[in-house]
Amino acid sequence: METQVQQNSSSSSKNSETISARSPTIPLLAPYQMGKFHLSHRIVLPALTRQRSYNNVPQPHAILYYSQRTTKGGLLIAEATGVSDTAQGYADTPGIWTQEQVEAWKPIVDAVHAKGGIFFCQIWHVGRVSNEGFQPNGQAPISSTDKPLAHQVRASGVGVADFTPPRRLRTDEIPSIINDFRTAARHAIEAGFDGVEIHGAHGYLIDQFLKDQINDRTDQYGGSLENRCRFALEVVEAVAISFANYMESGDSNPEALGLYMAKALNKYGILYCHMVEPRMITVGEKKESPHSLVPMRKAFNGTFIVAGGYDKEDGNKAVAENRADLVAYGRWFLANPDLPRRFELNAPLNKYNRDTFYIPDPVVGYTDYPFLEITD
Repeated sequence: METQVQQNSSSSSKNSETISARSPTIPLLAPYQMGKFHLSHRIVLPALTRQRSYNNVPQPHAILYYSQRTTKGGLLIAEATGVSDTAQGYADTPGIWTQEQVEAWKPIVDAVHAKGGIFFCQIWHVGRVSNEGFQPNGQAPISSTDKPLAHQVRASGVGVADFTPPRRLRTDEIPSIINDFRTAARHAIEAGFDGVEIHGAHGYLIDQFLKDQINDRTDQYGGSLENRCRFALEVVEAVAISFANYMESGDSNPEALGLYMAKALNKYGILYCHMVEPRMITVGEKKESPHSLVPMRKAFNGTFIVAGGYDKEDGNKAVAENRADLVAYGRWFLANPDLPRRFELNAPLNKYNRDTFYIPDPVVGYTDYPFLEITD
């Protein structure tokens, strides 16, 4: 589950790209009002880890990558961005805890705004999904627990990820972690982002507090459902939040957990909630459950974004049946920078190359996917 807090408004230019006249029979291409933002379509670029921010600093090649995928009135969410030097768990992922990082984000944000896009920054902390090599002074990663995480095959399928046993956060240390999220959000405003999305899913730090399979605390942040949700909601109160079953982070009653969080978020005036539908048991093993998020959708008062292996038909059905307001497309948007246009024209899609998802190259698998060639 992800949630977002709205910040400042975006700018646009006269020569911004746009999606041309649409048929009302294509739900994904219908306009949508998300708070003060006028979206021209329902297709979202979600946060996609690309591992091309050398030394955790966003790079100039990201200007082209994000601007390629921008349409006037389109919503983009930046790749997961660390809130502190303890938040890292993967090589070359961006951060937003230093002034250097803030300054590096500014031209990237400006490029999206110049084409009329709406741009949000996803902020995260990986918690125990890390090792001492990513941590300051070679220390142990921090978490809700001291339970170690087993070695896992990397998402790219290349190599095995090794995780250092984590150190359980003391109760008195938790406010400083919450403050890291608050500071990151303020830095995102300074960088020009329109808002922030807090990563609360996939077994990372917030999820490590939420799920009873991993949270074995006995203080006010563990035990009952209310206590396990406390850290997440305190982050929300300081900025924003939310939640799936990754990195050995499952829950005995995920629907009750999701429903509790969706209802709890309403009192904070959160602009949107972004949930991953459990459509895959493992990567590539699809599990159909098209109505699994409906209870949370009904409980949450704001915009509801869904993700989880959707294709064009699935997305249109989700919007048409009012199971979602917006649909996030990860791999297909990565491989098709003009995805909304291709959906509009019912054009064939570029195939994505999984082997290049996480390589550090500034072009290959990043900005070299072709656009449609349309002749008059």
